Amino acid sequence: MRLRNTAFAAASGLLLATTFPEVDFHLLAWISLIPLFLALEKQTVKNGFWLGGLFGIIFFAATVHWVTNSVPFYCCIPLIPAPLVTLLLCVYLSPFPSLFGAAAVYLKQHRPSLRFIATATLWTALELARTHVFSGFPWSLLGYSQYSALRVIQISDITGVYGVSFLIVLVNAAIAEFIRDRKQYRGIVIAALMLALVLGYGSLRLGTAEGTGAITISVIQGNIEQDKKWDPAYQAETIAIYERLTGEALKQHPDLVIWPETATPFYFNGNNPADRALTMDLREFVQKNKTPLLFGSPTYRVKSPRTIVLHNSAFLLSKEGSILARYHKIHLVPFGEYVPLKGVLFFVEKMVQAIGDFEPGNDYTVMAVPDERSPAQEVKFSTLICYEIIFPDLVRRFVDQGAQVITTITNDAWFGKSAAPYQHFSMAVFRAVENRVPIARAANTGISGFIDAKGRIRAASGIFSEAYLTQTLVPGSTKTLYTRYGDLFSYACLFSSIILLVAIPKKRVK
Repeated sequence: MRLRNTAFAAASGLLLATTFPEVDFHLLAWISLIPLFLALEKQTVKNGFWLGGLFGIIFFAATVHWVTNSVPFYCCIPLIPAPLVTLLLCVYLSPFPSLFGAAAVYLKQHRPSLRFIATATLWTALELARTHVFSGFPWSLLGYSQYSALRVIQISDITGVYGVSFLIVLVNAAIAEFIRDRKQYRGIVIAALMLALVLGYGSLRLGTAEGTGAITISVIQGNIEQDKKWDPAYQAETIAIYERLTGEALKQHPDLVIWPETATPFYFNGNNPADRALTMDLREFVQKNKTPLLFGSPTYRVKSPRTIVLHNSAFLLSKEGSILARYHKIHLVPFGEYVPLKGVLFFVEKMVQAIGDFEPGNDYTVMAVPDERSPAQEVKFSTLICYEIIFPDLVRRFVDQGAQVITTITNDAWFGKSAAPYQHFSMAVFRAVENRVPIARAANTGISGFIDAKGRIRAASGIFSEAYLTQTLVPGSTKTLYTRYGDLFSYACLFSSIILLVAIPKKRVK
């Protein structure tokens, strides 16, 4: 029996992993957790903890295995094998499913009548926690598996991605309960009704007419190899690639051109002679083509004679080549762009091979370009840099500040040829639906593309190839419930879980 339960927990982890890109068996998500629920039957809380942890380690190992590709770019200690770093990340993430397994058993013992709803509530609460605890790592949230199921994900404009996760767990728990006891069909009925309501809402939203206004955007994918990106010998070649691709894109008369994260192989607006010369060349290029350019560049400022502050930044140049706006990345990548808890993790700092130790920005910058259909009006937009697009609340704040279009610039070369670029792109679908704004994405090595406000992928490039794509987008016109109020649904799940686990008098069922 112990072997069976172990196998069931492991099987759930593997099945669930196949629902994410690049495999994309998204329908399996609706049954993938059933073996785990069956394995947790008649377990102690302690055994539930370990079975949940086993499930989590296998699931995360199968979905974030791309970390193995990324580590060599960051780590300069060859004695540390990259797979070990990936394993450590999985172990770091495993407490969340461990707690889920333990709590699911506890709920079976003390809240049997509420278990199928309570487990969905608990899962959602733990996903919210994983988004925020220790800087947060909301990768592989269960709802992301459904990015292509357009009718299902429309509910995200109310609940965020967490609402889709809730529904999937609810369906899995209800089916598992029915398998255990054929008389327990109440959960099946409730889950079916909720799914029907979600699908009905999705159909309604997909049939709603888009707003007014338009902006035509071109995204440029330079496909610059990571080991050449900051090599001075390839500096001129890199700039030439972006200018050549931009020249091709300009034939389609875009209102805005976007280059990826850190596209410029120099410090834009830097003080040394080489940076000043290259900055002037880029401004002249934009002025010559008379089209605004949004691009990523590392920047720095001198804080004191011995202190230089680095930022991962984005700049918007006007068609005259002047700086209209700049944005400093707010949510930095831990151990990639900065070392958290330096006083404690002093030994880790030597492992990081980035340009430097960056400081976060603090301004939710909103930029603007003229509206294609009404030049007297402006289309307001914001840009998220790389990792930031995976944080729902962060993106929401930009839209709440007035952004009608979200742009995201990234360099996914770190991931290599793995599932990560596909996973990263798929998460942007939810940011579009949550806030009802279109998204334009420019990635150094791909995937670059466009997503409309209903989550439909309008265009997408391949990975590790040069590309330019142009699309006309309809800006968002109204703020959704999610944009206005944020993660109310998931916080309600968090508070409900606390009440269920702690506050209500217990009735133990043997």
